[in-house]
Amino acid sequence: MHNDPYFTPLELGAVTLNHRIIMAPLTRMRAKQPGDVPHALNAEYYGQRASKGGLLITEATDITPQAHGYPWVPGIYSAEQVDGWRAVTSAVHAKGGFIFNQIWHVGRISHSSMQPNGNVPVAPSAVPAAGGHIDAMGNPVAQFETPRALTVSEIAAIVTDFVRAACNARVAGFDGVEIHGANGYLIDQFLRTGSNRRTDLYGGSIANRARFLLEVVDAVAAELGANRVGVRLSPWGTFNDMSDVDGQSLWDHVAKELAKRRLAYLHAVEPRVDFTNDDKPLDANAPDAAARLKSLFGGPLISAGGYTVETGHTAIDAGRADAVAFGRLFIGNPDLPERIRLGAPLNRHDRSTFYGGDGRGYTDYPFFNAA
Repeated sequence: MHNDPYFTPLELGAVTLNHRIIMAPLTRMRAKQPGDVPHALNAEYYGQRASKGGLLITEATDITPQAHGYPWVPGIYSAEQVDGWRAVTSAVHAKGGFIFNQIWHVGRISHSSMQPNGNVPVAPSAVPAAGGHIDAMGNPVAQFETPRALTVSEIAAIVTDFVRAACNARVAGFDGVEIHGANGYLIDQFLRTGSNRRTDLYGGSIANRARFLLEVVDAVAAELGANRVGVRLSPWGTFNDMSDVDGQSLWDHVAKELAKRRLAYLHAVEPRVDFTNDDKPLDANAPDAAARLKSLFGGPLISAGGYTVETGHTAIDAGRADAVAFGRLFIGNPDLPERIRLGAPLNRHDRSTFYGGDGRGYTDYPFFNAA
């Protein structure tokens, strides 16, 4: 197995990985309340999934109370949260692993019950996402509220919030951060015409719509070093009611701009996948986001989205991606890299325990060597 593409080293900015099997960011809604604080259960979960020279990317983490859009997800803005994350990073580093914190602002994908002072959520423009959401208690809400458009000075303040979160992540012991620019959350909302109707310097042209993303990237990279910063995008993705009039030109521009910044990596979510369903077939007609962005970005590219062990292997082997991020497979298999190395059978994940709850369906999946 010497030439297995999964098990060849990979340099991602400041870290050198022993293998290319990466744990994708996965919202699990198990932070301690009150305060959305990571705690011992979370440290156990990430520690279980750490491996020597392997990279884990945390669940999306709120940069401020305003960034919050799902109940029981962790933040990285309070001292208590930073302390909680320190236990997580220690557990991962104890096994020789690396961990990046995915920093997040949900924008319009929230509900006033989760916002400071019961305010309506904020967004580039006052355009609600189609469909429904949940409230602060996890109860269904039939329709998204119409968000309030951010002012230019508020946008600048959110850039600063991202930087503060990145600094907190460094204090908490993270090896780097991943800026969440994907899946219909705030940065993605700025990028695309379906959600961005602004007429100022943050709207209209592709360069204007990409401005907020690049301001966040530049400000965070200036603080941490570009070699400790990754960016996640979901080109052509439709999750959370996203659309754009000319995706091709948008994503080409963004990839070329990010290429200039010598980041640790670009992380692309493939548009072929449906996150809400295990049985729906992948969309064979969707663009191959990884391959297209990889050539334009030039640096290391992580691809995510419905991969099996076999299809991930093929993507790396063919040079379409440098590494593959697994979500569901890592939920069910804490020792996923070792199972892949051994060709061992995989546990099946239980979707009913993905969100919220305790250790069941979280820290109780068996390891292969224990089975």
